[in-house]
Amino acid sequence: MTITRRSLLAAGAGLMVPTGVFAAPRSVVARTTYGPVRGTREGETLVFKGVRYGADTGPRRFRPPVPPRPWTQPLDATAYGAASPQSGSDEGPQGEDCLFLNVWTPALRDGVKRPVMVYIHGGAYSGGSGSSPLYDGTRLSRRGDVVVVTLNHRLNVFGYGFLARLAGPDFADSGNVGMLDLMLALQWVRDNIAAFGGDPGRVMLFGQSGGGAKIATLMAMPQAKGLFHAAATMSGQQVTASGPLHATERMKLFLAAVGLTPDRAAEAATLPAQKLIEGLSVADPFTPGRLYFGPVLDSRTLTRHPFYPDASPLGLSVPMIIGNTHDETRAFLAHSKPDPFAMSWDEVAARIAPEMRVDIDPDLVVATYRRLYPSYTPTEVFFAATTAGRSWRGAVIEAEERAKAGAPAWTYQLDLPTTIEGGRLRAMHTADIVLAFDNLAAEGSPTAPSAAAQGVADRLSEAFIALARTGDPTYPGLPTWPKYELERRSTMVFDAETRVVDDPRGEERRLFATVPYIQPGT
Repeated sequence: MTITRRSLLAAGAGLMVPTGVFAAPRSVVARTTYGPVRGTREGETLVFKGVRYGADTGPRRFRPPVPPRPWTQPLDATAYGAASPQSGSDEGPQGEDCLFLNVWTPALRDGVKRPVMVYIHGGAYSGGSGSSPLYDGTRLSRRGDVVVVTLNHRLNVFGYGFLARLAGPDFADSGNVGMLDLMLALQWVRDNIAAFGGDPGRVMLFGQSGGGAKIATLMAMPQAKGLFHAAATMSGQQVTASGPLHATERMKLFLAAVGLTPDRAAEAATLPAQKLIEGLSVADPFTPGRLYFGPVLDSRTLTRHPFYPDASPLGLSVPMIIGNTHDETRAFLAHSKPDPFAMSWDEVAARIAPEMRVDIDPDLVVATYRRLYPSYTPTEVFFAATTAGRSWRGAVIEAEERAKAGAPAWTYQLDLPTTIEGGRLRAMHTADIVLAFDNLAAEGSPTAPSAAAQGVADRLSEAFIALARTGDPTYPGLPTWPKYELERRSTMVFDAETRVVDDPRGEERRLFATVPYIQPGT
């Protein structure tokens, strides 16, 4: 047998459990509006995986999703459903029949109306699924007596390929069908979660990276209003959406890559899915990297930018946590070439220039950082400046715009370092996922279990649970967490010593506030 971290954990657990406990999980049936589903009872938690919330999207490629056909006999819900087609991924089975969700709950219809925590996965709108071990909802559900939901939806060109200006009215919604999938999933939650012990009047969305960006976008979409009641974004912002002209130019390049001219754009709906995947490798004409596919300002399902010129009024009543990690870009750039950990001062300005994604004098940036942090090495300046100019800036804008509107928002910064690669990635992008789910021992966790790490997982997950339960992340045992207001810019810093800091990295914030910011890719 191949020894893996997961097998070691399982074996270790087995040593502590009396003989006979490992009986096969007992099945349990829940009834949805479409038909019954059979899940499993795993210890104190009921688990339903691969529950269908929408019909196969293949026959409706680039068109809005539709509900599934009803069924009468219990359908098996013991294995994750397929992920959306994507390239360069180990997400397991993939296919256009991907509208599935997963539920973890303490009980079914026992008279308790539990808060519901719906996690939307990241992956820059192009990859990922709701089935990662990092997103297993068992511990979070048990810790908070809450219902946890994860889900899959259409990604990349399947979810955000904008054909409206090329292929006519049949494809008017094509640039946002991935977002419409999310809304269909939330409608399923509204109509069905009571059967799983949840309260449809207390639904919180939380998501990391692209998942947070999707949440920010939903907060500006009229059709999503009322489908959720609180939100937490983790290193995921959507200040602006893609404009329709840029989105059209991207689709022209994509179509050429799959052998179609613009006048034949509608034929993309009938090509083999694998052919479309091959077209995703085209270079983007407007931003570094591959073609960007994300929400489009189509004046139909998305009628304004989420946080430009201000915070969308549609989302102002939704209490919101806006979080980031201190060292975001170490996740993206640590393995770039030449080695950033061997960088000299002569290289820094040239290396940060394309990575900040804003038009600012890189020599000024380097000089400012050397003045602010005289002990920083060239490597530390590189990662700090790219984080502040590229990843953190959007979070600051969102928090400030909500503060200007008087909307409830709380901000956090994760400082707890990860432990992979000898700790050199520090508090990188994605580091807060396992902490919010209290899943430090999960396969793929970037942070090894320790007393300090578990303490942060306790505090962050409890704050999320409190937001889901009451609309406020404060709870006994956490330092008082003031709302984000422009006078103080109070921010909860999660670390071995969790504390509130007013305007952390304020000088960095003021430096980058001197230049305009447009969401990368949009």
